[in-house]
Amino acid sequence: MSRSALEVADIFRSHGPAWRKAHAGHVSLDQLKVMSAIERCRTAALGGHVARCADCAYTTIAYNSCRNRHCPKCQGAAAKEWLADREADLLPVPYYHVVFTLPVAIADIAYQNKAALYDLLFKVSAETMLTIAADPKHLGARIGITSVLHSWGSALTHHPHVHMIVPGGGIAPDGQRWVSCRPGFFLSVRVLSRLFRRLFLEKLVAAHQAGRLSFFGDHAYLAEAQSFAAYLAPLRKAEWVVYAKRPFGGPQAVLAYLSRYTHRVAIANSRLIACDQQGVTFKWKDYRVEGRNRYKRMTLATDEFIRRFLIHVLPKGLHRIRHYGLFAKGACAANIARARELLAAATPEAEPSTAAIDPGKPTCPCCGGHMIIIEVFEAGCTPRHRPTAPTNRFRIDTS
Repeated sequence: MSRSALEVADIFRSHGPAWRKAHAGHVSLDQLKVMSAIERCRTAALGGHVARCADCAYTTIAYNSCRNRHCPKCQGAAAKEWLADREADLLPVPYYHVVFTLPVAIADIAYQNKAALYDLLFKVSAETMLTIAADPKHLGARIGITSVLHSWGSALTHHPHVHMIVPGGGIAPDGQRWVSCRPGFFLSVRVLSRLFRRLFLEKLVAAHQAGRLSFFGDHAYLAEAQSFAAYLAPLRKAEWVVYAKRPFGGPQAVLAYLSRYTHRVAIANSRLIACDQQGVTFKWKDYRVEGRNRYKRMTLATDEFIRRFLIHVLPKGLHRIRHYGLFAKGACAANIARARELLAAATPEAEPSTAAIDPGKPTCPCCGGHMIIIEVFEAGCTPRHRPTAPTNRFRIDTS
């Protein structure tokens, strides 16, 4: 895939210095680090190596990646590596996609309490799924969940929600059989929504009473208990959005879906159209509209584009991909082996994944020959060897 004509890195390099100066004192250290990493990614500032084809002598320079989890260029490769590890864990059953979304009023609180509220969103949505699935009136089984946090809408607005990928069934409480869900139906979204609402509000109030929430600006009054209770009162009767999509077509469809969601960042370079005097123009999807008309263009002032991108920088140490139930770390391998046994499915043979990239064996883009590293250069240094002209550059982007 050819390099995008415009990248987030280009916008940061050209407008970042002025933006940082204008907003000095109002930008977090984590946000500054993300900007710096994206600006330096795959440039001489991070160093790299020179590789030459053993057959045709084609020579190319590869600069090091920043590996920041918010970088549009780095996350495509990270997703493929992650998928290669997950491929053997897939079960031969239908998989479902369930989305838990926070109401706008709660999202406003989450904006000022990202670490606490994002963690709560993960835990409460998982508890909701595990509780309803374990109920004999619904499924009566222990299920496995892979959850992915997204904090953005298509227009880069703050819209925290969790995407879940769930096998269509689970292991019975006695561990002796696999319990499949009804064809085309996993769990009632209405029941999930009600329990999600109740559990989240209970734990949110507990967090407030424990003094673990902070409020600023227009929300400063919520620090007072009675005001907070009054703020939450309408939410106890409102409908909270829990959405379940149709089951996937098969294991490969699950992998294809995961590759688009697990390591996605707020906006991909491929969605950028232009950066000029009018601002930054990009493609976005209006989910309120059906059909082809939902795909639109939006132009934001450059300062506003940078601000919106940076509000999705995650708190340090917060994991955006988590596993629950049968897939919880530690017992995952044993649970999957037991599920395969109950499903009478053979364990996949250890074969090289077609989704994985083997960085140790790059091939020549000209003749397919083996590329050999002939020089490694440090950050900020210029390589002694020059690339073969014209240089073909490749990038892996997130969607």
